[in-house]
This record gives sequence, C-alpha cells and structure tokens, in this order.
Amino acid sequence: MSRPEVLRERLRRAKTDEIRGWARPSSGPAAVADASAPVRNPARSASLDLKGELQARLLDEIANRGLMSASDEEIQAAVEEFIGPILEEEELAFNEIERADLVHELVEETLGVGPLAPLMADPAVTDILVNGPEAVYTERFGRLEATRVCFRDEAHVLRVIERIAARVGRRIDAASPMADLRLPDGSRVNATIPPATPDGPTLSIRRFGRRRLRATELQNNGAFSESMGLFLSEAVRYRQNILISGGTGAGKSTLLGAMAEFIPASERVVTIEDTLELILDQQNLVRLEARPANVEGRGRIAPRDLVINSLRMRPDRVIVGEVRGGEALDMLQAMNTGHDGSLSTVHANAPRDALSRVETMVLMAGVDLPSRAVREQIVSALDLIVHVERMEDGVRRVSRITELAGMETETPLLQEIFRFERRGVTQGRVEGDFVATGIVPRCAETLRQRGAVMAPEWFQPRPGGSR
Repeated sequence: MSRPEVLRERLRRAKTDEIRGWARPSSGPAAVADASAPVRNPARSASLDLKGELQARLLDEIANRGLMSASDEEIQAAVEEFIGPILEEEELAFNEIERADLVHELVEETLGVGPLAPLMADPAVTDILVNGPEAVYTERFGRLEATRVCFRDEAHVLRVIERIAARVGRRIDAASPMADLRLPDGSRVNATIPPATPDGPTLSIRRFGRRRLRATELQNNGAFSESMGLFLSEAVRYRQNILISGGTGAGKSTLLGAMAEFIPASERVVTIEDTLELILDQQNLVRLEARPANVEGRGRIAPRDLVINSLRMRPDRVIVGEVRGGEALDMLQAMNTGHDGSLSTVHANAPRDALSRVETMVLMAGVDLPSRAVREQIVSALDLIVHVERMEDGVRRVSRITELAGMETETPLLQEIFRFERRGVTQGRVEGDFVATGIVPRCAETLRQRGAVMAPEWFQPRPGGSR
C-alpha cells in the first residue's frame, strides 16, 4: 500500500473510531447520550495518531502566527489555509464533504475541548472530570459514571488544557501548575499539571448550562415546597439578607440564581464572583470578577477589593457568588450599613457550620476583633440561612430554612422555619416531606410592614408535610 493510501486509510479509521471509541455524535440526542454512557474499560485507538500529528502541527502553526487569542473566524480561516497544502502534499484525494469534516474536527480541537465536545453537548452533564487520558467521568442527574471518551495520551490532555488557558489569556506550566479558567459558554474549569498532580494532568469542568433553572422548575423538581418558595420570594423581594449554605455541588449557585428572580427589575444589582457563573434576569446588572496574579505575581484582583469597589457603584443589591476569605468582613459591613437584600453562598455542612465559617473568614481579613464582636456583626447582618443538600439519590433539596434570632451570651440563636424530614429510601430515591416547624419567623412582622404577604398557614405544620 502506497503512503497516500496508508494515510487515507488511517484518516478513515480515525474518523470511524472517533465515532465509536470517542463517541463523537453525528447528530441527535441519542448520539450525545451514547458519548456519556458508562463503560468499564475505556480504550483509545492507535488509528488516531495521524489526526494527532495534524493537530500538533496545526497548534504549532497557530502559535507561531500569534493566533491563539484570535477570533473563531480567524482561527477557522487559518485551519482551512493549513489543511489545503497538507492534503496536496500527501496526495490525499478528499471530496468537499470529507475536507469540510476534517476542517470542522480540527477547528473544534483548536477552539474547543477536543474529545470532550460530545459531553459538553449533553445538557444532562453537570460535571466533567478527567483523571487521565483513559479515565473520563461525568456527573449526570447527581451520579458519577465513567464514559467512553478518552484522550490519545497525557500530551493530548495537556494540549487541551493549554489551549483553554491560552484562549483566556492565561498560562499553565511547571511554575504555575494549577489554574482556574472559564470556557466561552461560562463553564468553570480547574486544571492541574505536574508537579501539582504527579500522575499527570487533570481537568475538572463544572457546567452551568445555557440557561439557569427557574424557581418554579426547582419547586416542580422537588427542591422545596410551595410554602418555602413563597416565603423565600417575599424575603428576597423585601430585602432580607440571605446566606445560602451547602456542600460542593449541592446546588448553591443554582438556588441563588433562582432566588434572584424575585429582586425587583427597578433595582441595580452588582455581582461579585471568583469565576463568572451566575445567570440573572436583571437588566441593570454589573458583574465583577476576581482574577489571580500572573506568573510575575502581579495583576491580582481580590474578591475583597471587588466588594469594597461595589459599594461605590450605587448598588441596590450586592450578590457575592461565594464568600471564601476576608471579603466576608466587608460583606457583613455592607449589610450592616444600608445594603439590605444582599445574597451570598458559603460552603458548609449545616446552618451553624455556616456561621462558624463566616466567623473564620472574617478573621482572615486580618482584623483583631473578639469572637463576640464578630458574632454580633454576623447576627446583625444576616437574616436567613438557606441550607441546600445533594442527597444520595442525586436530588438537590433545601433541607432547612433557618432564621438568626439574636444572641444568647456569646452564641447566635438559630430557629428553624422549614425543614426536610426524611422517611427513608425507596428504590434508590430519598422519601420525605417538607414541613413547617410551626415557628413564625421574627422577620415576618418587618416584612409585612414593608408590604410583603406573610400568610400564617405557610408556617403551620401539616399532616404529612407539603410537597
């Protein structure tokens, strides 16, 4: 077999194996679902070597021409310009459809996430986790599962990471082996390479979808009851300061976005995030994003600086996507000085743990305050804590809505307004009811004075709970 025939056969096999082994869908949801179907033994195909060679040469060409940060149209033109001479040089007789397919695949590899593309196209996938070339996992419907998707080798994983970093003006190397990045669709990416991960490069992608879940959808999906939804909507609309707590992947940001629906359209909203991920309805919206220092140690934009700056932007509401450090102090001070109706999230396992976390983060700001003073600041600033959990059946539920009811000596007083009471697990699904505890929140009278509806029946326990 002549070299052109060998190359032609390798390209044909590469395209076939990509569909079968990498599970690249031709079209339709069935093909996408197949890409993320769990398997036990992922296997890569040696027949992809040729396309790997073309991709490596193409990336070198684009880098040499300084096009890594160019527009999608410029890169597509560069790929088409690159592939023509290659096909002629290797005497490969491609028709227009085959040539367009090859260009499309190389453009997707250059602009996108390579073999992860079919997983990114699946709206059910919320997390994509690459532990190695042959170990790619997804989270779908709250459950982790292995996939058919694989990379050629560790160098292929590294190229995808470098490409994502370059597209957002960042770099990742041995001197800076960890990076938080963002894809054009808003998905959040964490990447690591040796020496941070000695076994090889890893990639973790948290997807947020093309649209956010509405409050009504969350309620219909069993995230909270009707009474809980009505109470939260009035609490947000009439400017209660609310902290959403929960573990990693519990749905804090999703719930925050849904609750923000109830902010009146006339109000100016400023959001502060480590990585932009919130999707809000508001027109009068300013989004601020933190930034780590570059390799020279310069250019850092700290969340705390953004919180301080946001107060100079005449906000009606300040939304901190997640408090992680010293910005907690500035957030509390803002809440205590007229910026009511603020929303934020924090990683915590329970409402009281959330208060301890906030207290610790206030001390991270470098202030020398006694614990009692910090706790008084917290109790004065926050009105409600909404705790959300991802339970073992993969469903995310609001497990508790708790009110801060003052201080007793040096301990913040918490009282539960609503909670989720478990009955057990049936066929893998958690059974239970959302119940009102019978306690009318202390903020109810304040909310009524502001014009809110506070129906007494929301807070009355019902036999069997509410759904």
